[in-house]
Amino acid sequence: MRVFKSFVLLFLVPMVKGSTVQLKNGGYEDIVIAINPELPEDHNIIRNIQAMIKEASTYLFHATKQRFFFKAVKIIIPLHWLPKPEYLSVKTESYDKADVIVANPFLKYGDDPYTLQYGGCAEKGRYIHFTPDFLLKDNLNNIYGSRAKVFVHEWAHLRWGVFDEYNNDAPFYVSVNSGTGSVEATRCSGDITGKYIVQSCTGNSCTTRECKYDQQTKLYEAGCKFVPDKTQNALASIMYMQSLPSVVEFCDRSTHNEKATNMQNKMCNYHSTWEVIMNSPDFNNTSQINSASPPFETSFSLLQTKDRVVCLVLDVSGSMTGNNRIKRLYQAAEIFLLQIIEIGSWVGIVTFHSTAQIKSNLQQIVSDNIRQNLIAHLPTSAGGGTNICKGVRKGFEVIKQKYSNLDGSELVLLTDGEDSGMSSCLTEVEKSGSIIHTIALGPSAAPQLEQFSDMTGGLKLYATDTVDSNGLIDAFSGISSGSGNTAEQSIQLESTARSVAVKQWMNGTVTIDSTVGNDTFFVVTWDQSTSPPDILLRDPKGKEYRTSGFTVSNLNLRTARLNIAGTAEVGDWLYWIQNSHTVSQVISMIVTSRAASLTVPPVTVKAHMNKDTNNFPHPMVIYAEVSQGFLPVLGATVMATVEPQTGSAVELKLLDDGSGADITKNDGIYSKYFTSFKGNGRYNLKVHIQGRNKTVRLGRRQSRALYVPGYIENGEIKMNAPRPEVSDDEIQAKLGSFNRVATGGSFVVANVPSGGTTDVFPPCKIIDLEAQFEEDNIHLSWTAPGNDLDVGQADRYIIKMSESLLDLRNTFENATSVNTSSLIPNPAGTKESFQFKAESVTIENGTVIYFAIRAIDNAFLTSEVSNIAQAALFLPPKESLPGTLPPDVISDGINVSKIVLIVTGAVIVVLIVVSTTVCILYKKNGKGGPALRM
Repeated sequence: MRVFKSFVLLFLVPMVKGSTVQLKNGGYEDIVIAINPELPEDHNIIRNIQAMIKEASTYLFHATKQRFFFKAVKIIIPLHWLPKPEYLSVKTESYDKADVIVANPFLKYGDDPYTLQYGGCAEKGRYIHFTPDFLLKDNLNNIYGSRAKVFVHEWAHLRWGVFDEYNNDAPFYVSVNSGTGSVEATRCSGDITGKYIVQSCTGNSCTTRECKYDQQTKLYEAGCKFVPDKTQNALASIMYMQSLPSVVEFCDRSTHNEKATNMQNKMCNYHSTWEVIMNSPDFNNTSQINSASPPFETSFSLLQTKDRVVCLVLDVSGSMTGNNRIKRLYQAAEIFLLQIIEIGSWVGIVTFHSTAQIKSNLQQIVSDNIRQNLIAHLPTSAGGGTNICKGVRKGFEVIKQKYSNLDGSELVLLTDGEDSGMSSCLTEVEKSGSIIHTIALGPSAAPQLEQFSDMTGGLKLYATDTVDSNGLIDAFSGISSGSGNTAEQSIQLESTARSVAVKQWMNGTVTIDSTVGNDTFFVVTWDQSTSPPDILLRDPKGKEYRTSGFTVSNLNLRTARLNIAGTAEVGDWLYWIQNSHTVSQVISMIVTSRAASLTVPPVTVKAHMNKDTNNFPHPMVIYAEVSQGFLPVLGATVMATVEPQTGSAVELKLLDDGSGADITKNDGIYSKYFTSFKGNGRYNLKVHIQGRNKTVRLGRRQSRALYVPGYIENGEIKMNAPRPEVSDDEIQAKLGSFNRVATGGSFVVANVPSGGTTDVFPPCKIIDLEAQFEEDNIHLSWTAPGNDLDVGQADRYIIKMSESLLDLRNTFENATSVNTSSLIPNPAGTKESFQFKAESVTIENGTVIYFAIRAIDNAFLTSEVSNIAQAALFLPPKESLPGTLPPDVISDGINVSKIVLIVTGAVIVVLIVVSTTVCILYKKNGKGGPALRM
């Protein structure tokens, strides 16, 4: 079996995600399916999930040739559903880390199942989304197939990183066999039969006809659908149309259609889905099971969420006095307690140094007074050694004072020091059932700290001692509930800081959009003076708030806070802050808010790296998912800041253009490679997002399960109801302008050379190459890669062409070269265009030429071979082209000459009849009768 180099590299470190799925002897365990807390109680959802997975287990088992099945599944029940004796408590499972979520679509989006995929071929996806209607309405089975088959289709996306073998954006392509051209549906396998049908509906009345060719595209006309025969001989493929009864396999090397213009070919280098699966760690770590059916029936655990319980476990050892850490801790923890932690949550506080002390037992946040009371217990002084395990155990003790176990509870563990005794409580932590979020502060925080988060599914956060980065405040602000209830969660709109000279101003704009505005706080912090700077804040209607309107706590003399009553005005809020101190100082502005409505989801951002540990020289990828509900937000400006343990921060613009690190254009996932490694140790990720009214818009999820238009049974076309399409006007909620800030957590890098790095990163693979004939010329277009992956500028291009797709893929160097001496690469992200005449090929009807490209940088490092683009010259039969019919054919397709013959024959018959009638009448009236006049 061929081993793909790219697969090996991808599997060095798995995609970061909260998934806890384990594979044991072919059985997938600990799959988490979470029901959105907004859904009303309906136990049919649970029953249908169970039925779906049980049936899917058998289907998967046979589809993978007796290798995999679903052994154990956990279903998370919302808190507001009535408790039942069989419901267990969640432990480290949560909605935001679930493998499958069940939630309503946003707006009238429809019931298409889909898997959110960030990465490339063989990289795990983020989650599968099913709507409750998909799980409850049986009439959708005719459109998508059985739920079990759909689940296996989506599981292949999620677990093995394969892609769809259809393409809603390019549903047809030109295929040439033995010199004969034809238009084919994008599908796999190509042996799946059917007809090309256009359906027209007026009211409840629909008619169908065969498709015609489009004169411009030379493909089928808009609205044309490939309608498959219900009865097929083809067994593949699950990633094309799992709804067909005959389809029980993934496409393999023998059945794969490498000519189809789909994402599987584009992303996986024209390899079949089964080849990708066979190169996965899952496949390599299991053996075929000698059984006709799965050895175990799927078991289910029902887990119910509970009130959020959080204990802050804060380091107050002697090192916390350095770099103003204890005061910065107070500022950040105060923001968490006043603005971030959700109402109804339970919070306790523990401090530790050589020993640990309970500062506050659990208190439920039901009022501002409780929040203020908790703040009064935050530490203000530090001293002593560091014993992290004592702090953790004391945090567990606080939770156990109220609950019989630690299941589902959270610890926020902050430390700036090392502790050689951490290993003494690792087992205890792992078995606790509590989630531990870790915040490493400064360069000397224990390197083993992240183990606590890894074992319990907690967040890993890092803050440097650089005061103007707001790192510690951002870390605490990123610890929001994982319940999936975005209406409750605090959303960070702004977090910016900089050093301001004496009498100088720090100015800025914070945009509050219509999706937020409740519980809005403007917080100004500074690091030197005990008196606040001069503050002026002006709302969109001109109302002004000055320093006197902000609250400064007696316990925290370097923070001023303004809570906007009611719902904050939508629009631009302008601020001016003057440093009135006698020396320069760092001033920051932090703005948080919550959703303005329970029914309209706010714009949210999820930022992270593709992995949380990395060995140089492997690159990393930064992702920022911007969405409103489940709809991607397009056209935003997304800037990522990566702050290393030592050295200056690196700023990168993330793009959603379908090039470089970005897999899919316009899916709301903004991406960029990161290669600027400044040394070993921890790095911190933060993203700023800005949307402007004239450029930002909502999009649709792009990777959706195939909506089957209908079937052909016994020669009869039976169409499904047309897909419920949502108009742009309906989908475009008035987002307006908005601001967001999100922390992406921390990651650790090792093996960076101490003497500095050399150029080890080639230009990135080009993944959007396109080709087409323009008269006698060939026109190529693509997005320029960089010098280092997708950053900078490449030095030159190599373009190859061949009449064989597989030869070009497998032996790029041996293919015919295209003269690129006049082609100079543009900076990364620029759209490239190149036109030339193919002298070595005779271009005629049925000609197909394949192209691929590589980029070379100034260190002679060469990119991977691009996707392969096809230029096909295909002239459809003239009689099928609307508006260009031959003169002897009328618009309904009936031949004129035949009509002439028919009419002539009819006239002759009429003449014969008339003649016969005249003769008869003449004979009757021949004697003595009046003459018959003609």
